[in-house]
Amino acid sequence: MAVTQQLARISAAHLAACRQSTETLGELCAFTAVPKRDYCDLNWWPATLKPAWKLTGADDQTLALLRRGFDGDEEVNPAYRDVLSSIDGHPVTALEPRHVAAVAEALHGITPEAVRAVVPSDPEQIEAELGSIALDVIGDLAEILGEQHAILRDFYAEAASRELAVALWWD
Repeated sequence: MAVTQQLARISAAHLAACRQSTETLGELCAFTAVPKRDYCDLNWWPATLKPAWKLTGADDQTLALLRRGFDGDEEVNPAYRDVLSSIDGHPVTALEPRHVAAVAEALHGITPEAVRAVVPSDPEQIEAELGSIALDVIGDLAEILGEQHAILRDFYAEAASRELAVALWWD
């Protein structure tokens, strides 16, 4: 089974509960703790979005914020790694609401059109600039990558507007 990036929008209180209880964190990672609309499965798109953002000309500070949107900050509950061995060394991390707002702002600063525009048409350039995984895309890579950026941008924008934290993990 492929390892994919997962995100969940949760309240600060729920994040605090996950920090205290591996059972509560387990429910979040089992996709049962919050409404389905508050989860986002990004599949493997982080591996392609990161280099695409760099190609848009985003500055280092913006790129750091964008990476933070995939990596989170500190681990939510280190004891959870002992409970669920399938996360294979990928801890569940989180961003507090104030950091979610900063990531949302950075994502808003790059348009889906800008992401689409940096996707090369030549397969060799695609591999060199976006990574070999981008070659596995079936369909219009530029269009799909722009859509994935928009999905992530909208996910974070809603989290920021609702003043929610975001939990992140690879599943």
